[in-house]
Amino acid sequence: MKHFPKLALFALLFSSGIAFVSCSDDDDATPPAAELTIYQKLGGTTMVADPNNPNQMIEQGRLSYRSVVDSTIVLIVTDIGAGAEGNLGEYFAPIVGEVTNGNTTNVAVLSRSLTDFFSANTGGGATNTYTGLGMVAAHDPGQNPRMGAKADNGDYDQFVGYVVEAALLNGLDPVDDAALLGEIGAVLESLRTPIVQDL
Repeated sequence: MKHFPKLALFALLFSSGIAFVSCSDDDDATPPAAELTIYQKLGGTTMVADPNNPNQMIEQGRLSYRSVVDSTIVLIVTDIGAGAEGNLGEYFAPIVGEVTNGNTTNVAVLSRSLTDFFSANTGGGATNTYTGLGMVAAHDPGQNPRMGAKADNGDYDQFVGYVVEAALLNGLDPVDDAALLGEIGAVLESLRTPIVQDL
């Protein structure tokens, strides 16, 4: 499976976060509109049919996150199954072992938890809450037996690459959505310190 080079992904994520704002000397100018949250930019609270649950509706923002989360999990598991060098297999070994034996319960829990986390922390409002472990505990195998090992910076860079690849697979465009990808990259970068524990 071909993946985007890490340096290109980071260049895209962080260079695209730069914006230019024009200034006006007009004191009577209308104040700028409130900036949309990432959740709103991904569709917000607009209700749409849930493709995974017939006859149910889901907020478009939440569906967008769930789609990227699920695609990220598939990309990681596909590389693990292919034996790709430098894959993230050791971190997801407990869940991959269960899935291999036909048990998808905990991979569904992982998907829901990650979707909750990102939805709640990027403007999802009262309809999206995260009640899982804090980031340090969630990524420490000593506190969370679902975590196979402690992450290092290189592995976290690879994880960010998978997230970006999943976002592109789910319709974000590297040019048209560069600013949004930059915002998502900034959120992921803000999580590096609590997640990376193998220093």
